Amino acid sequence: MNPGASPGSPADVVRGIVDASLYMVLATADGAGRPWSSPVYFAHLEYRELFWVSSPQAAHSLNITVRPRVGIAVFDSSAPIGTGQGAYMSAVATPVDGPGIERAVEIFSRRSVLHGGSAWTADDVKGASGLQLYRAVPDEHWILAKDGRPDHRIPAHLA
Repeated sequence: MNPGASPGSPADVVRGIVDASLYMVLATADGAGRPWSSPVYFAHLEYRELFWVSSPQAAHSLNITVRPRVGIAVFDSSAPIGTGQGAYMSAVATPVDGPGIERAVEIFSRRSVLHGGSAWTADDVKGASGLQLYRAVPDEHWILAKDGRPDHRIPAHLA
């Protein structure tokens, strides 16, 4: 828990949801504004950087090349009706390559192995592999209030 944050604070709720979830829903739009959403397995670094691997030819990857601003939702889809809570984010997404790729792949690989997946290397997400590592940096995090009002967003300040 974050020192100074009370149990159940919006930031703690976001942290709990993100830590407990394997998938996030990535919402993108193409050049004409047509929306597309995709569930992707993800890893994160301190809730401020989210990483996933996709084909550069996937709809969401192509959309990111023309519109890097994305929406992200992380939630437990098995929660009983009326009890669920989600973490919502506005972010900028980009492919990861160049000098930062080793660090990013290590973060993704560590979580993948923790969840029973494969270990990853930079070679797994370069060139001929047909896969690319992506990174989203959220600029805002929210949860929704459980007060019956539509779209009553509560900011979650993850300082």
